[in-house]
Amino acid sequence: MKRLSIALAAVLSLGLAATSFAGEIAVKGSTTVQPIMQKAVESFMAQHKGVSISIAASGSGDGAKALIDGSTPLAMLSREMKESEIKQAKEKGVNPKQIVIAYDCITPVVNSANPVKNLTMTQLKDIYTGKITDWKDVGGTAGPIAVVSRDSSSGTFEYWGEHVLKKDRVYARAQMQASNGAVAQVVSKQKGAIGYVGLAYAKAPGLKDLTVEGVAGSIATTLNGTYPISRGLYLYTNGEPTGDVAKLVEFIMSPAGQKIVASVDYIPLKDSKTTAKKGKK
Repeated sequence: MKRLSIALAAVLSLGLAATSFAGEIAVKGSTTVQPIMQKAVESFMAQHKGVSISIAASGSGDGAKALIDGSTPLAMLSREMKESEIKQAKEKGVNPKQIVIAYDCITPVVNSANPVKNLTMTQLKDIYTGKITDWKDVGGTAGPIAVVSRDSSSGTFEYWGEHVLKKDRVYARAQMQASNGAVAQVVSKQKGAIGYVGLAYAKAPGLKDLTVEGVAGSIATTLNGTYPISRGLYLYTNGEPTGDVAKLVEFIMSPAGQKIVASVDYIPLKDSKTTAKKGKK
């Protein structure tokens, strides 16, 4: 995918550099949410010529920090803000408001030359905690498993750690990467590697997405609850959004914005049968 060539950890300039005054917006946070935001911003700016927006995608943790320190009015997270982050925000006079904009599933991926097609949740946990270190132990060709993980600032890392590792420590020899794109690139170049990415990145060249417990990650299996590793994607603002930030959020939540969600291989809210908290503070 073209978007995978973008250096997600760098600032993606879609207009003038963002500052704090009206008409300019700095959006910061999750690399998982970034593909949605990138296309939404491009469409939004085409309709609002006086608005300048920049996107910096370096992880959900960085998005939460930016909202707390006031360097962004709009944070992207692929997890809910932690209680500790909300407490810190309120101590600084920031009132985080959660807005669910889409749903996603996290997909384990291997190099396209790897014959393995399916892993169980237990096998994934054992690989990512270092208990299983050779592909022959999960039905593959004998050879060392190169574990590739997101780094600790990532909401995807947090979700994977909670739902797959069950809060155990990730393997000490895991290669920690700063973005979905970086994980995809590393796995595509290492025959023995395994990683995990958001659904939008799972079909990148050189990758093969695995089924989990015999179920493929997809829009349908996420919505019907059969795929075991799925989650919400979020924007956070300081209280009710206002001005151009409110207009951008409204656009993303509109039918046109939700079509953008689907166009980058995420799951739009209109398709979801899942009850979501869209106004949590």
